[in-house]
Amino acid sequence: MPKITQLSQLDLNQTYSYADYLTWQFDETVELIKGKIMLMSPAPNVRHQRIAGHLFGMFYSFFRHKKCEIFIAPFDVRLYDRKKSILANKEIHTVVQPDLCVICDPSKLDEQGCNGAPDWIIEVLSQGNSKKEMRIKYDLYAESGVSEYWLVYPYEQAIYQFVLDDTGCYQLKAMYSSNDAATPYLFPELTIDLSEVFESKDDK
Repeated sequence: MPKITQLSQLDLNQTYSYADYLTWQFDETVELIKGKIMLMSPAPNVRHQRIAGHLFGMFYSFFRHKKCEIFIAPFDVRLYDRKKSILANKEIHTVVQPDLCVICDPSKLDEQGCNGAPDWIIEVLSQGNSKKEMRIKYDLYAESGVSEYWLVYPYEQAIYQFVLDDTGCYQLKAMYSSNDAATPYLFPELTIDLSEVFESKDDK
């Protein structure tokens, strides 16, 4: 089997597994969505990275001595239908790299990342994110059983908070702006000052 060192060697119409993904040695960052290669947006800009960094710092302090752990991209998260048990790499056809994710079940963690749905995923949107990509991720996270999902809009300085209901569908729990204090549904004792999350050096 030839070594894959360039994205152009792959057929974007073919279906691949996580086992295939692990053998690729090219520079481009990709995700697998149900076996299909999805090119990720260009490298995040300063605003995106600043917000993700602020959130990670707050979450790290909160989760430091707790069972749950916070991870920041790049970090492979392998997803599949929540009704299935843990799968082998060759049986997994979806791998994503959320900006931030919280995992409370240590059995899902291995050397490669997370095998199964995180409890909480936070995506900081980039200007390159398409509506199609956002819809795919929204449906995918619900299907795989991600209990809480936050969409962060850097330029609007807003956060949409979705929580999975008993039917396996997301319900919009809250919409927050930069003047609000946000509270995760899963961790009600955590309060996040969004003025600090969206703060930039120019604000000082």
